[in-house]
Amino acid sequence: MNNDKSRIFFSGIAGSGVSALACFMADQGHNVAGSDRAFDLDPDHPLRQTFQSAGITIFPQDGSGLDQSFSLAVFSTAVEADRPEVVRAKALGVEIKTRPEFLTEITGQYRTIAVSGTSGKSTASGLLAFLMSKTGLSPNFIGGGRVKQFRTSSRPGNSLSGNSEYLVIEACESDGSIVNYRPRHSIILNLALDHHSVDVTAKMFETLEKNTSGKVFINADDNGLAPVINNDTVTFSINSPSMYKAADIRYAPFSTTFRLDNTAFTLSLPGAHNLYNALPCIALLAELGIPLKDIAAVLPAFQGIDRRFDIHLNDGKLLVIDDYAHNPHKISSLMETMKRTRPKVCYIFQPHGFAPTRMMKKEYIQAFKQHLRDTDHLILLPIYYAGGTAGKDISSHDLAGEIKNAGKSVEVIEERKTILNGINGHDTYVIFGARDESLSVFAEEMAGAVQKQDRNDR
Repeated sequence: MNNDKSRIFFSGIAGSGVSALACFMADQGHNVAGSDRAFDLDPDHPLRQTFQSAGITIFPQDGSGLDQSFSLAVFSTAVEADRPEVVRAKALGVEIKTRPEFLTEITGQYRTIAVSGTSGKSTASGLLAFLMSKTGLSPNFIGGGRVKQFRTSSRPGNSLSGNSEYLVIEACESDGSIVNYRPRHSIILNLALDHHSVDVTAKMFETLEKNTSGKVFINADDNGLAPVINNDTVTFSINSPSMYKAADIRYAPFSTTFRLDNTAFTLSLPGAHNLYNALPCIALLAELGIPLKDIAAVLPAFQGIDRRFDIHLNDGKLLVIDDYAHNPHKISSLMETMKRTRPKVCYIFQPHGFAPTRMMKKEYIQAFKQHLRDTDHLILLPIYYAGGTAGKDISSHDLAGEIKNAGKSVEVIEERKTILNGINGHDTYVIFGARDESLSVFAEEMAGAVQKQDRNDR
């Protein structure tokens, strides 16, 4: 793509990756339009209003919005090849790219910093962009998670247009496109089972490292990443020897303090997993010449990412949290954090997709068996289905049966309103799962229901 201003159509524009691209291109002065099945189902979708405030035109996802005035049509990988807009774009002769293809093309125009890992990359990439912006580096940013402090009435918060040649991207391995990036610097946070087998993902990370022209920052505590570490690697850690090892760590319920090279840091996010997200960001900035004291001065201001430990209620007694955790590693990290926060928790988990649930069934069960305490309770919602042709040959009951056989307190509840109408005596609720924006609404409803029940019990 050249730098001439053009008219671009984004199909699947409500998705986290596509929405970031659409807003970024709009910020660059391009004429942007798009569609999404979510908007067809819900005309009052809040993201639709955000796009319209940004001057992005939204059409029905039926092909009617496409014409020959568009120079490019970018499709989410979730949009099937037989959908009307794909057929229409081909018939009109409009150039077609997938979201990964388009993002790869954009990264070649910048000094790209790719943030990868099977967990934490949304938070880490958003934090890095935030710290760079606060320390005068004026980065560009194309992410997945919505940075709270980047969000405006006309921007969701998952993109940022800066004045420098730096571009921070969330480099997701899910679609395999990570092997096509040629970044200046890369971060590899961790390696665990998620979209692919561990072996397949490891090979992708090895390719990313080889394709990186500058420095690669790798978690020295992650045994799975050991083969990727070499003499040129910049390492970070909590436990193992490394170039950037956190010391004097203190985990509080909603924050973390630590030291690096005698510089004190405060991170306004809880848990070891968030410390692992912060360390490579600090390391990268330090390697770019930013003094540690300058980084420490702005780190506490970072408020995090939407649906990453979002607190909907915390009055000292009652606590309701919404989180994006959806793979076994993320779930384990979330539950470890909650163990330090509350002695008794009701977890409400909505598994994400039939294929992922099928692939990670064993690991899901193991995570809950390991981390559910005798005082905890787990509610499983039905598996989230976003459309498509996935086989529906697994259900939340398949998870619940084996978790219950391990002596844990678990049940499947089909309707959210059943949960809201039957608050079960807990003071702490954690609602988690991926992709479904309505989980945040459910968390807010849960906060209201818990408060109402507490008043009635007095």
